[in-house]
Amino acid sequence: MATFVMLSTLGPDGAATLQANPTRMQEVNEEVQEMGVRVTHQWALLGQYDFCTVIEAPDEKVMAKVALALGARGTMKTLTLTAIPAGEMISLLNG
Repeated sequence: MATFVMLSTLGPDGAATLQANPTRMQEVNEEVQEMGVRVTHQWALLGQYDFCTVIEAPDEKVMAKVALALGARGTMKTLTLTAIPAGEMISLLNG
């Protein structure tokens, strides 16, 4: 499984939905897990992004499908990054 970091920003409708129904975040996490990924960590953020979510997915194609499905709802924008464990990166550099 590959690891991805998804940074998300709620739009006005997404913020209103979350305020009216705080359990919606967990519901969305369950929905994306049904798409074949696993949410491993999630934090609320202060600043440019509202949430940071760490997701494990079989590959970038599955992750792209999830990101597109979430963005198509129109309630949030996402930035998804591939995450490589630091130890693996060091091993790659050491040849």
